[in-house]
Amino acid sequence: MAVVSAGPRSGPAPGAHFFCTAGRGLEPFLMREVRERLAATQVEYISGKVFFTTCSDLNMLKQLKSAERLFLLIKKQLPFPVSSVSKGKIFNELQRLINDDPESWLNAISIWKNLLELDAKKEKLSHKNANPLKRKVGEDDITAKKLKTEQIQDIQETKECQLEKQIEEKILEQGNFITEGEKFQELQNDVTEAVDTRNQTNLTFRVSCRCSGAIAKTITAQEVGRVIGITLMKQFGWKADLRNPNLEIFIHLSDIYSVLGIPVFRVPLACRAYIKTAGLRSTIAWAMASLAEIKDVYYVGADVSDSQLSGAHDNLRAAGLEDKIELLKVSVTELPLPSESIDIIISDIPFGKKFKLGKDIKRTLQEMERVLRVGGTIVLLLSEDHHKRLKGGEARSGPLNSQGGHTEEPGGEECLTPAEKAAVSEPVPSSFAAGNQECLDGMPPLGSLVPVDCYRVSLGKTDALISKYKKAYSPGR
Repeated sequence: MAVVSAGPRSGPAPGAHFFCTAGRGLEPFLMREVRERLAATQVEYISGKVFFTTCSDLNMLKQLKSAERLFLLIKKQLPFPVSSVSKGKIFNELQRLINDDPESWLNAISIWKNLLELDAKKEKLSHKNANPLKRKVGEDDITAKKLKTEQIQDIQETKECQLEKQIEEKILEQGNFITEGEKFQELQNDVTEAVDTRNQTNLTFRVSCRCSGAIAKTITAQEVGRVIGITLMKQFGWKADLRNPNLEIFIHLSDIYSVLGIPVFRVPLACRAYIKTAGLRSTIAWAMASLAEIKDVYYVGADVSDSQLSGAHDNLRAAGLEDKIELLKVSVTELPLPSESIDIIISDIPFGKKFKLGKDIKRTLQEMERVLRVGGTIVLLLSEDHHKRLKGGEARSGPLNSQGGHTEEPGGEECLTPAEKAAVSEPVPSSFAAGNQECLDGMPPLGSLVPVDCYRVSLGKTDALISKYKKAYSPGR
């Protein structure tokens, strides 16, 4: 459990279009973040993805905290009709994504290259300012080349986290189109003349595909990857390379949209370099901190486990925050803090097979209520089982009375708060509003803690709820 009390922009090309993937239920957090952090416009969402336009550079884009992966958008369009269309016609439609509008592809590649080049120049300038000693003639050129090489290598060779490995495994499975030796050689011969006349034929690429919904029953991701890959080779003269390409093309076909993009970073944004010991998913942790609206500057973290505290120490050291956050080895049921001394509490209530909180949840929530000041905020990550037990076992007033347990694997629709509804650029689906109201209706007061907001979010195999409470009064008065 953690107890807390709480830049400049520039860009290479105005109006660059991007999209980010997000965990289910985190779309409203990401929409708010791109507006505030990137001054983004044209912000829209579909389930699991947020689209936006921004002039921000790579350094600013790297700062996104609620996104899984960042892509430069090539195309977004309506889904392919599959009910009355043959597989051959779908393949023709896939080819048309490239052949009917090659300019959009070339523009996207140009923006992608400009992003990388601008970032390399800024790295060079930063390095130069940090080392103002005189250099020998010609040394600047060597340094610039070295920095640019390191930048490219960093993008291409950085160690991939689990999500990226899973994506690559899928790509390798989809790579049959370049293992057919004779056909592949024939295609290379066909594009030899085009290679000499096009500016970007030195690119190597691979295709990452995902199909979901009805179209997944008609064609496979391997077939989509093969068609897209061959068409790109014919159209632009690019060469396929599954292991270490310059460029990755991502395509997702579903019942509600077709999206194509270029991953801007090889490693997902959710894989933070400063997190040495993994715990709660970084995007979920950011969503909870964002919902808490932290404004103060003194932080205290508490846990009774030596291993958890050791991991927290490693993370603080890696992030350079050792002098800003104090860690205490204490039980959350007996915090060594005065009553009503804390402004904000953020807690991931333990649940699951490895860590779970049973009967102690009652004492834990009572202790949180005790140390929180009147008007203060508490943000909890609760399992579905915790949420149901609180809903069924809590009295509307008086002392806390609840039991804990481990979570199952429930479904459930995403939740969206009324405040977020106003921020969405397109109408909010009724399922979002209904899901949020259902969450709020199911959040009873916990003594003096009054429910404010609730979001249903995905943790991968399980769902959970981010619940926000405000302390309305002092129970002892």
